Parts: sequence; structure tokens; C-alpha cells
Amino acid sequence: VQLQASGGGLVQAGDSLSVSCAASGRTFSSYALGWFRQAPGKEREFVAGISWNGGFTNYADSVKGRFTISRDNAKNTVYLQMDSLKPEDTAVYYCAAGITIGTMHYWGKGTQVTVSS
Repeated sequence: VQLQASGGGLVQAGDSLSVSCAASGRTFSSYALGWFRQAPGKEREFVAGISWNGGFTNYADSVKGRFTISRDNAKNTVYLQMDSLKPEDTAVYYCAAGITIGTMHYWGKGTQVTVSS
């Protein structure tokens, strides 16, 4: 599975932004998907995950209630809708795929999200 994230950009605090990740491969629908982020000088951290059929999602506490992960298996795409953005959300955002949300095997190149105060 090859993954490519897109949609990042520069926004102001309080704004919304949606990033997406397109995948290649016929087995996309069988994988759990996740979004992770890495801010400068910090370790990569989990943001959100979704099960293979979209029936289960989970979020990091820091984004719960503000971010929404979704997927469209017909389009081989996973989305992350980010609302009420904060400067601390600034990071490179990566999408990933794996057998479970907790076990990611494939990683895409990231997309930069910058939130100004």
C-alpha cells in the first residue's frame, strides 16, 4: 500500500482544515488507517484512527471533539477534518495503514499544517 497525504496549509487559530490521504493497492479496504503528527523537536504522536470498515474510531485526547477521521473505501481515501485549530496543532501530519489501529505497517509522506495565533 502506498499512501500520499495532501491538503495541509497555513491557517489561523480557530479555523478549520481538512487533509486527505490517497492510497494505492487493492487491499486498502482491509486495513485500519490512522493519522499521526510530528511537531518540530517532538516525537511523532497518534492523532486518530479508524477501523477497516469505519465502524470504530478513536482519537488522542488533545484532538477529541475537534478532529474527525473518516474513510471512503470506494475512493481509497482517508480524511481528517480538523476544526477549532490551535497553534499547538502545528505539525507534519502523516497517514498510515495497518492490520489494526495500533499496528501500522505503511506510512505516507506527510503534509504540513501550520496554525498561526
